[in-house]
Amino acid sequence: MHDKAVRRRRAVLVVFIAASLILLTAYYGESSDGRLHSLQRGALSVFSPIQEGASRVLKPVRDLFGWFGDTVNAKDQRDKAIKERDAYRQQLITAQVRMREAEQRAGLNDIDTSGGMGKYKPVDARVFVHSPNTWYQRVTINKGTSDGVHRGDPVINGAGLVGKVEDATGGSAVVTLITDQSFATGVFAGPTRIPGSVTPAVGAPGDLLLEPIDAQARIRAGEFVYTAGTTGDGRLKSRYPPAILIGTVSRVDLGNGDLEKRIHVHPAADMLQLDMLQVLTDPYADLGPNAG
Repeated sequence: MHDKAVRRRRAVLVVFIAASLILLTAYYGESSDGRLHSLQRGALSVFSPIQEGASRVLKPVRDLFGWFGDTVNAKDQRDKAIKERDAYRQQLITAQVRMREAEQRAGLNDIDTSGGMGKYKPVDARVFVHSPNTWYQRVTINKGTSDGVHRGDPVINGAGLVGKVEDATGGSAVVTLITDQSFATGVFAGPTRIPGSVTPAVGAPGDLLLEPIDAQARIRAGEFVYTAGTTGDGRLKSRYPPAILIGTVSRVDLGNGDLEKRIHVHPAADMLQLDMLQVLTDPYADLGPNAG
């Protein structure tokens, strides 16, 4: 029974193959106006509208599947782009931080080799807390008494004088900036070394005032103001070493006389951008913590 069914299927297959060969031979052997060509055109005219209608009916389904595919692909591309963007941002931030630290360290090295500072013991420190007060008048650094840092030690960066240590513990210290109202120190101004003192301007955060000893001394905008350090015969000592830049004369406001003249000084160090600092430890062992 099984063999008969197999033989029957084989016979049918042979008949179909033979018929196909006969039809193909006849189709390609006749002219374009032959019966087989006419039959083909008639079948196409009948089934084309059905095929077009089915295509229109199924188009929303195809579009839906295509939309899902495009959406999934777009989300994958978006997620990949976000990850790459975040990675590039982090690399850029890291590079900027390292570049800034390198620049500040280079500035500190330049100061270390000038101004007779070889007798000081510099300790590099990093700012990790900024005061919420206006102009960050105090900052906290990551070095303290365990590193040789003590109250009153001067603090500088690559631009110039930053302030002095207000308080120190084992692993950290609070630095009072030169823009704080408690700051005051002796200075020289200009190429002729006009002596005077510098204090913060009241009610103007970030602005310093220079008061020359000689009220009639001629001081111009653009001249440098720097620490005087130890002066005279050594009886008048200062916590700050000599020749450390404090700032530049920004303007001179003239009043009714020399006594009403106000000389404004813009700090050399940017108090809003303090990162790497240097503490000058033990400059004078016999100075008290309030020496300025």
